[in-house]
Amino acid sequence: MKRILLTAISLLLFTTGFAQSKIIYEEFTSLKLDGSRRLKIQLPRDYEENVDKVYPIVLVLDANYLFEPVAGNVDYFGYWEDMPESIVVGVMQGDTRYDDCNYDDTNFMPAEQGADFFEFLGLELMPYIDSSFRTAKFTIIVGHDFTANFINYYLFKDPPLFNGYISLSPDLAPMMDDRLPTRIPNIQSKLFYYLATGSDDIKDLMEISESLNKSLSPLNSDSFSYYFDNFEGATHYSLVARAIPSAMEKIFSVYRPISKQEYNDVLLKMETPIHQYLLDKYKTIEDLFGLTNPIRINDFIATATACEKKKQWESLREIATLAKRQYPDTVLGDYYLGRYYEEVGEPKKAMRTFQGAFDKEEVDFITTDLMLDKADKIKEDFGF
Repeated sequence: MKRILLTAISLLLFTTGFAQSKIIYEEFTSLKLDGSRRLKIQLPRDYEENVDKVYPIVLVLDANYLFEPVAGNVDYFGYWEDMPESIVVGVMQGDTRYDDCNYDDTNFMPAEQGADFFEFLGLELMPYIDSSFRTAKFTIIVGHDFTANFINYYLFKDPPLFNGYISLSPDLAPMMDDRLPTRIPNIQSKLFYYLATGSDDIKDLMEISESLNKSLSPLNSDSFSYYFDNFEGATHYSLVARAIPSAMEKIFSVYRPISKQEYNDVLLKMETPIHQYLLDKYKTIEDLFGLTNPIRINDFIATATACEKKKQWESLREIATLAKRQYPDTVLGDYYLGRYYEEVGEPKKAMRTFQGAFDKEEVDFITTDLMLDKADKIKEDFGF
């Protein structure tokens, strides 16, 4: 089992190294803890180049062994735009993890060093990260067994400190399985919560996770996005390597480029204007993750193609206009605007639009030759 885990981590380390992400080691002195904690911080690969860009934060507890699996997946998903490029912050706990997660024996809330560690993360570490790096207003926290229980305490702050919670085989404090289903419906902000166990997990912890899942599943709503995995054959430790990519994929599902499945199952079945779906997708990304990203070329092409299939010509015009604004030096907007003019019976405007883009940058299948061929065909058909 250890050999399998070490192999997985080695692969992730290779991925991180290949990506040339910047790793920073820091010793953070904490007044709350009256001591220090070792931090390990991974900056996105384009952090130095894109000085105006901001990045979500993924905070990793138990970073002595959790950092590499999380950082590797964050870098990989970010590279393929399946999630935003993010800053990963790991807190090395080592021998302090049990004291850091300490809770009172009567009310089962953080106590002694556990209370200090709770305040350290919220009042010292997170403000420090925000002041030191270009951060977006979206944060995720990750924990495993004892630390997976600990991350839940931040849900009892108003508002909660984190937007997303990745709980891997939690060793829950007494009453936590009752408190969470009672607390979550009263939280006004949007939350993401991912819970995972495995069929070969520690028996008590697997039963705890399955019981918690039964309590949280009915709460799934527009404001509370809940996900659960029980991985067949996964142990208490191997489930980590399977859960982290699953969690990232689920939490950031709306962020991903429009897929073939989304195109077939959503866009081609829409009766409402398709361009509005595109605008809503990126407004959701902005609202959830605090990111004002330009619309991807992939998403322009997917929605424009759907407009052509559905004969939504006015939506096609809206998409073309937006594409011309965001990518003025490419043929993207001109091509779809020309297609709009073709379909609404204005061939001369279509011809001129196609001709006018002859010196612009090509995009995907939309080449200069394609644009000129379409202009020549119109000229031949109509005798212009």
